Amino acid sequence: MRAMAREAWLPLAVLLALGAAPFLGLGGSYETTLMARAMILGMAAVSLAFLVGGAGLASLGHAASLGIGAYAVAILDAHGVTDAARVLPAAIGAAALFSLVTGAISIRTSGVHFIMITLAFGQMAFFTASSLAAYGGDDGYTLYRRTEVWGARLLEDRLAFHFICLGALALTWGGCAMLLASRFGRVLRAARENAQRVEAVGLSPYPFRLLAYVIAGAIAGAAGFLLANATEFVSPATLSWQRSGELLFMVILGGVGRLWGAILGALVFVVLETWLAQQMQHWKLVFGPLLILAVLFLRGGLSGLVARRHG
Repeated sequence: MRAMAREAWLPLAVLLALGAAPFLGLGGSYETTLMARAMILGMAAVSLAFLVGGAGLASLGHAASLGIGAYAVAILDAHGVTDAARVLPAAIGAAALFSLVTGAISIRTSGVHFIMITLAFGQMAFFTASSLAAYGGDDGYTLYRRTEVWGARLLEDRLAFHFICLGALALTWGGCAMLLASRFGRVLRAARENAQRVEAVGLSPYPFRLLAYVIAGAIAGAAGFLLANATEFVSPATLSWQRSGELLFMVILGGVGRLWGAILGALVFVVLETWLAQQMQHWKLVFGPLLILAVLFLRGGLSGLVARRHG
């Protein structure tokens, strides 16, 4: 019990550190922009960790939900709709609907077949976004302005946006953790271990997995809403399979068994990627092997390493 309580403090410590960062010399425009991007991708990574760790569903098309949320912001912006009360539900709803339709088919498969069919759906979404000439096509779409919150341009305030992203990240982690600890989460984990046993006690794993898939997609859509406002730009690259691979890397790097590991994985991924890009031109030649070595030699990921040191 004491070990569980101690481990529960670790994600809280990470969130508190992010909250304190702007007041500890990291409050400049560059630093807060970098942290906002890391926290937004952290949201998407936590939702994917919820799928991978909770339901055993390793999706390689998760970025499609992220991009659909971002494109909902862009499309509404092009038509003069910039009120968060309408834009945010539209982003979440569009991503959730996409997850419901594609998940209804994908979840009937498993293993490598599930990975490949989610990749196929993700690529379909990517090429659809590329064909939207009215919203930039391959070149992407630049927002006229950030989404307004009750008529106020709150998202344009650097510090306010930082804490909005932090609050959304904390809510994502807390919500997913509670779901996994509930009866719903116990059925998900049981189905991941042995679906036949779950069916033997009178429960069908399919609706539980589908609901988890839709929830994860909705969270990614919310992250897409924040990402579009953070960058003030949306492009098909957000939906690409490479972005899905990056999200999956964040989950594995942080540690699949712990939701908050996805937050650590996203933070380290974004910081390392940015730092290496500043140091050398061909930084990906170093970045890729570093990530592979981290996955191979960090047992339990970064969260496992931190937990052992504080155990």
